[in-house]
Amino acid sequence: MSVPGDPMTISTRTLLAAATLAGLLPLLAACGDSGRQAAAPSPPKVTVAKPVKRSIVDQDEYVGRFVAVDAVEVRARVSGYLDSVHFTDGQTVKQGDLLFTIDRRPFKNTLDQARANLEVAKSNASFTQSDLARGQQLLRDRTISEQLYEQRAQAARNAQASVAANEAVVHQAELDLAFTELRAPVTGRIGDRRVTPGNLVTGGTGGSTTLLAVIMSTDPIRLEFTMDESSLLRYERLARESKTDVTGRTVKLKLLDETKFTHVGHMDFIDNAVDRSSGTIRGRAQFANPNGLFTPGMFARVQVPASMPYDALMLPDAAIGTEQARKLVFVVDNENVARQRYVTLGPVVDDLRVIKSGLAPDDRVVVNGLMRVRDSQKVTPSEEAGSPQASVPSTKVD
Repeated sequence: MSVPGDPMTISTRTLLAAATLAGLLPLLAACGDSGRQAAAPSPPKVTVAKPVKRSIVDQDEYVGRFVAVDAVEVRARVSGYLDSVHFTDGQTVKQGDLLFTIDRRPFKNTLDQARANLEVAKSNASFTQSDLARGQQLLRDRTISEQLYEQRAQAARNAQASVAANEAVVHQAELDLAFTELRAPVTGRIGDRRVTPGNLVTGGTGGSTTLLAVIMSTDPIRLEFTMDESSLLRYERLARESKTDVTGRTVKLKLLDETKFTHVGHMDFIDNAVDRSSGTIRGRAQFANPNGLFTPGMFARVQVPASMPYDALMLPDAAIGTEQARKLVFVVDNENVARQRYVTLGPVVDDLRVIKSGLAPDDRVVVNGLMRVRDSQKVTPSEEAGSPQASVPSTKVD
């Protein structure tokens, strides 16, 4: 057992402490080297590419609804019992096709009677003309009085008027007989029949006439939509700049289940007044519809050109980051250092985003590995083969 203050004991403790410290120094040095190696990782690998340069036109998008160019309610012009139906519900009919037939027999009898009355009137007119001719000779011979001659002339004129009246009756009877056959006034798709054969059909021109069917034309077809006042002003100024008219401009359309605007049409109408309650105005575009894909009442989206053609720089959306409300990209300089750039975005055209400002044509933009990059960080870039969208042709968007 050692005694406190013993010289041998103090020396022994000092030697032991020195030996322990000497053994820990290499270990601490090794730990320091490994820490320094972990603090300096290799630069992250990223893929860079230059922005695509294309001539494009800005497009405004609207939601609209298809309407038929011609929509006709088929109603009878004469009253009678419906005799037969000559179409299948929902089929496409051509202009002039027979649709309904009303019982023709009463109208045929009326026409025959009118024609018989016309023959009587013509016979009477022929007799009065002959009688008037004889009266002229007798008047020259002073055989009859002038009063009697005037009576014969009046009878001749009345007979001619009767002929004209009966001819009109015959024409009306012929029209009524023709109206017993109801034909398609336009080419289009007909709905279901509203009346079946055997029912009494009320005809005429009043509001109580019987509705038999409805026909809507399908080719061409129109899309109606509304635009705001500022858009209308932009289109008007653009038309003056390009020396064209707002109507007649090419527009594109896509249906609700489509991803691209592949259907091409043209503007054919803009209303003449802005709605005071909504501040919008109605526009209309017309599209060919040979296959009947578009149906009246269906919704669709339409693109309207909103600018003159201009050269734009474009990037895929994957190359664009977000910092709160601002959009940014990373540009790699000649020393392979990533620099943060704030950009202003435009519309998406063919899966590429238009960059309005903040980018130069020769900038190398990080298009892959964006999440591994920080501002002013050195990176290991690799050039992408071709543009970010090499498969997209460099053509102008109408």
